[in-house]
Amino acid sequence: MLNQTIGPALPNACDFEPIHIPGAIQPHGLMLVCDAALTCIGVAGRPEEFLTSPVLGKPLSEVLGLDLEGSAHKLRVGALSVLGRIEAPSGPLNAMAYRSGNYLVVELDRAERDTVQAVPFLVELDAASSAFEKTSKLEELCKAAAQVFREMTGFGRVMVYQFVDDDAGVVVGESIDKDSSSFMNHYFPASDIPRQARALYVRNRVRVIPDVSYEPQPIHSITTDLRELDLSDSTLRSVSPVHLQYLRNMGVAASASFSIIKDGVLWGLIACHHHEPREIPLAVRMGGQALSNALARQIRAKEEAAQYRERIRSRSQEDTVISLLGSDRSLEDFFSDGGAEIARLLAADGFAAVQGTELFTYGACPDPIDVREIASYARVPAATQPIATASLSRLFEAAIAYRDRASGLLAVTMSTEVPTILMWFRAEHVEVLKWAGNPHKDVPLEAGATLTPRASFEEWSESVRGRAKPWSHAEEDVASRIVKLMLEHRNNHRLRELNRELTTTLKENESLLVQKDFLMKEVNHRVQNSLQLVSAFLGMQGRATGNDEVRVSLNEAQKRLNAVALVHRRLYQDGSLEIVDLSRYLENLLSDMSTTMDRKWSESLDVDLSPILVSTDRAVNIGLVLTELVINAQKYAYNGDAGPLLIKLEQHRNSLRLIVADRGRGKLSKGSSGFGTRMLAAIIDRLQGNLDEEPNGPGLRVVVTAPVRAP
Repeated sequence: MLNQTIGPALPNACDFEPIHIPGAIQPHGLMLVCDAALTCIGVAGRPEEFLTSPVLGKPLSEVLGLDLEGSAHKLRVGALSVLGRIEAPSGPLNAMAYRSGNYLVVELDRAERDTVQAVPFLVELDAASSAFEKTSKLEELCKAAAQVFREMTGFGRVMVYQFVDDDAGVVVGESIDKDSSSFMNHYFPASDIPRQARALYVRNRVRVIPDVSYEPQPIHSITTDLRELDLSDSTLRSVSPVHLQYLRNMGVAASASFSIIKDGVLWGLIACHHHEPREIPLAVRMGGQALSNALARQIRAKEEAAQYRERIRSRSQEDTVISLLGSDRSLEDFFSDGGAEIARLLAADGFAAVQGTELFTYGACPDPIDVREIASYARVPAATQPIATASLSRLFEAAIAYRDRASGLLAVTMSTEVPTILMWFRAEHVEVLKWAGNPHKDVPLEAGATLTPRASFEEWSESVRGRAKPWSHAEEDVASRIVKLMLEHRNNHRLRELNRELTTTLKENESLLVQKDFLMKEVNHRVQNSLQLVSAFLGMQGRATGNDEVRVSLNEAQKRLNAVALVHRRLYQDGSLEIVDLSRYLENLLSDMSTTMDRKWSESLDVDLSPILVSTDRAVNIGLVLTELVINAQKYAYNGDAGPLLIKLEQHRNSLRLIVADRGRGKLSKGSSGFGTRMLAAIIDRLQGNLDEEPNGPGLRVVVTAPVRAP
């Protein structure tokens, strides 16, 4: 939320604020911190306003009048539980609890005088959710969501805020009263919501600030210093002073936000603002969280429907293009005469194909010399998968000179004897973005000055140059598919010519192809035999040794060797030696591993793999990572017994995520330096990815994130 700088480190200053451990809460509630014996050792807030008697040093059951002995152990870190309604002398209170480290934290806030009737409230939520389903487009859905949340919360302005490229945000839906200004279609820079705040929105999905001018209430303790207590799961957590000033600068007196989580990723926020202090009852907060989840499901459905419609349109256009490839036409003739249809296939402004010294162009394209330079740049990387960019000048500096004709590029290399580079161009689309304040304006501060948020939110327009309409994943798939169809047609055309003109030599060529295929199979057979021999030797050594530790190590080595053997076998079975379907490879890998596992393990696997095309070397490394994670789960999660194991592969933008989650004992030790750990670290580093371990409540959830394409 900062746009001022103090030296080179300041632009990320908000990312280092201690927002997880503020050491204080907001005053509209009361926090009790209890030790393992459920004795209140810490308190934050004003106890006299909520409970008439002192609380420090007293048993929690005496303070609340609730017996938690049997249920306290069920509360876990990262999970907020509603304990119920308490009738206190000051009035009814809501009681919620969660664990933070070794402490049990109980939070109290004022409940409605009249208990909320469950059935009517659920009917209202169902009606709101049904309203989401009836919308036809994403824009209509976001507008309906803003209206529903404003009616439910009573706030003056409700915005549906979506995160876009570079983590900036844009308001895509809004509902306001007559006293609130509009931010519809306005952009907010990524610095307005720092990285660690976005991560916290995924964990704690509802945040309420009833009064932005509140006085923070510190945590007091009788036994230990609780200022470092992690309040990530707190509903009362005190907010960053910088953010509070940010809201005041916007003219906001009360704020609430509900996270929109789609496929485990923060898609956006439902941001609620009011011009005067306002509290939100617990029922409304929980109802809002349920509705935000329903909204996320509808967003996903709308986006998938749009992608499906786009694929249907593309398939129809593909048929039109392929129909032009008559049996008596060469690919060169097709490029010369079919440029219009090929460009229309991907809604491009221009199309070009370069094959050796030959050049074919249609529509708005750069000059021929520039087209050849682009083809030379794209030839090698576009051989494995399409190059798609909406801002060519960012990748290829010379493209600035012709950005009016070719700001967008989608390029694919066809593997002919002389490589053929197919390029689709999109002209520059000058976009005028409306920002809520100037995102580039820096106000210099003197050294040692206090960090402050930006103060201006007046509309500021910016013209974005050098960008075209982005290419969708569906369009990238179409480009790959059409090139494959063209190549097949070309090969079929050549075969027909050879059949007419070289009948005699055709048999000789077929014989050479058979010999080549035989040699390839022979090489594969010999490699497989060698790998199987080593695997069998490891198995024999494992059975023969009397040392359990050595046996386990040999079994693990055998599994790793089997993983390498599988990918080698797949290379000679598939049509491509450079690109593989990662989901298919991992599925076969798990199938092979299952033959060496107890049957109960096979029955316990929950596999959800999304198709992702990756290069062969990345598939090998990811396969080894999966093998190692499954081996670890077998060894540690359930004391050697079988148990539930989730294996999930998914793609988000340009990254893939491999998730291996068990419901066992969780992470048992830190700082392991065994072979498996070292190997994992080396492979993850080679993939330029990350490996994160987090509680699975119970068990361990390991998330491996890596780029789909090697940077």
